[in-house]
Amino acid sequence: MSQTILTKPAAGGRRVTLKTIAEMTGLSLSTVSLSLRGGTTLKQETRDKVNEAAKALGYVPDRAGVRLRTGKTNVIALVLDGAEDSIDFARNMIQGIGQAIQGTRYHLTVIPEFERHLNTSTIDNILTNRTADGVIITHTGPRDPRVQMMIDADFPFVSHGRTEFYTPHAYHDFHSEEFAAMAVQRLAEKGCKSVLLVIGDDRTTNYHNIVTSFRRAAARAGIEARVLEGTVKMTPAEMRRKGIELAGEEGRPEGIISDSETRTIALVGGLAEGGVKLGRDMQLIYKQTSGILPTLFPDMDSIREDVFAAGGELTRLLLQRIEGVPVAELQTLAEPQPHWRS
Repeated sequence: MSQTILTKPAAGGRRVTLKTIAEMTGLSLSTVSLSLRGGTTLKQETRDKVNEAAKALGYVPDRAGVRLRTGKTNVIALVLDGAEDSIDFARNMIQGIGQAIQGTRYHLTVIPEFERHLNTSTIDNILTNRTADGVIITHTGPRDPRVQMMIDADFPFVSHGRTEFYTPHAYHDFHSEEFAAMAVQRLAEKGCKSVLLVIGDDRTTNYHNIVTSFRRAAARAGIEARVLEGTVKMTPAEMRRKGIELAGEEGRPEGIISDSETRTIALVGGLAEGGVKLGRDMQLIYKQTSGILPTLFPDMDSIREDVFAAGGELTRLLLQRIEGVPVAELQTLAEPQPHWRS
């Protein structure tokens, strides 16, 4: 079920119209209308005055009327991966987008997608019924069929993640190759001679980027590298048991890189139960997407992805794409932020 974020309804049940705002501000109907459509030819002072009045009155645009007049919905849709295992990912992403559309004419519809880039029905529905002016999708695969559908339809969209299509499209992505290389280098500097990568869904482009970079960085550093496969299907209890198993393994890895906070918590619990003291017996670096793990493990190294900022950047790119900016100008990467604590 989708969730739509709107302004509050008018107090007292009286419908607030453009005329109501014009009367309150002393501006003409045409000026109020242009301002609420994001008219850049108006003075900022005028636009602020209209926005403040609209907010105070609880103005909600008549979307049906807007769509009839302009063919626009004034809606952007976030097709959000519902199986995400990074703590606070969805909340930070939505809040970042929400802040970015403040003061614009756009509202946000959030559509959780539980069959990761296998089901195209959500995108098909948006394209068929034109329920949004643009789409943000997360967790893209190398040949993501959702991306292909929107490219073929020439529909404005931006992905949080890259693909392997020949035809370019707008995207913003975490620089996962740098994340892996940075983590391997840090573990090598700490004297690790063998490292294990604990990583999730092998159907995403992010997976392939991280694994390739991890192996290359380990080869350059002259250390043994292996990847723990199949973790995306593991429950937290199974991941904890894997940690216990690793703790008792002959020739266990001296360093671990984890791409998920949820997996990290379960894994660390298992390692501790198996008698491993992190920082002494084994080193671990995890990908940080919230402020929770630094509280639980204040001495553990992490590399942060700012998901809130990613939401804002995805929105910026999508609004430019809706305005017709070429996709070649709408492809950005977010650099990893290392937090070396130990």
